[in-house]
Amino acid sequence: MAQQAYMTETDGGGPGPERPVSPFRRLVDRLGRGWRGDRRVWRRGLVLAACAALLALVMLGHSHIPNRIGNLGSLTETFLPWLGLFIPLLLVLALVRRSATALIATILPAAVWLNLFGGLLSDKNVPGGDLTVVTHNVNADNPDPARTARDVAAAGADVLALEELKASKVPAYESALAPTYKHHAVVGTVGLWSKYPLTDVKAVDIRLGWKRAMRATVSSPAGQVAVYVAHLPSVRVKMEAGFTARQRDKSADALGEAIAGEPLRNVVLLGDLNGTMNDRALNAVTSQMRSTQGAVGSGFGFSWPASFPMARIDQILVRGAEPESSWTLPATASDHLPVAARVTLTTPSD
Repeated sequence: MAQQAYMTETDGGGPGPERPVSPFRRLVDRLGRGWRGDRRVWRRGLVLAACAALLALVMLGHSHIPNRIGNLGSLTETFLPWLGLFIPLLLVLALVRRSATALIATILPAAVWLNLFGGLLSDKNVPGGDLTVVTHNVNADNPDPARTARDVAAAGADVLALEELKASKVPAYESALAPTYKHHAVVGTVGLWSKYPLTDVKAVDIRLGWKRAMRATVSSPAGQVAVYVAHLPSVRVKMEAGFTARQRDKSADALGEAIAGEPLRNVVLLGDLNGTMNDRALNAVTSQMRSTQGAVGSGFGFSWPASFPMARIDQILVRGAEPESSWTLPATASDHLPVAARVTLTTPSD
């Protein structure tokens, strides 16, 4: 009888046993109680709100940051995607401060970051393509060049570019790659290996005084393509001088001039440009070519340093040719990751 009375009471809308509350719900309720009725939620966190607005302004107007002092603009652009890490930090601080103003202000940098880089978060790779190309800075001090060569060749590239080739180690690369690639050419510290014939091989003057860039015509079954291989000068971040990149910038201008004068319709640039696509100093090159990673890659495709990639300075750029897919390859004994792409060659009628 007692049990029946209990059931009648609970079935009729009585309190009954309490339902368990999730930890997330308890957290939301606790935050809500702390914010409700607090008139200072709009006055607190003004400094945080200003920081959020400044972060949005830096990302939105990065091209206007001057390079006159320590190439600050180029330095910012090199690591521009990483500024997004400040957004969750600002969000957490806004919640801790219980500031509605700061919380709403955080939306600004989040929207700017998504506008700049949101498209890179989706996988845009599509099947198909005429030519698979790979580029890899193998590191002059590579302890195992033969294994590095075999690892990169395993990617199945039709055309393979290597940079930072040390003269004493070139024979090791040549021997390891000979079974896969019948055609190759080495100019200075860069080289090109191909499954298809190479013609018109020549050095490209990038105003260094020694050879770190080359050009060759690859005669593939889908047509001819001009392939450039380049290793632009390194940049340094120094406390007394900032981001030093003057020689890199001059070489980028010279490389851009050479590519601008290229008569072939399909052009592919492979190499270590020591700069990202956001860096204005590479405009002479990037303004006339497309990044395969930016067009059809999945993610940011960071390639350096191999132990913890923070920037994509190893690039595959195309003009005329249509990118189909782009990706990074597993680490080798180098301090850079190899990067790969598949492209479709176009004809005048396309």
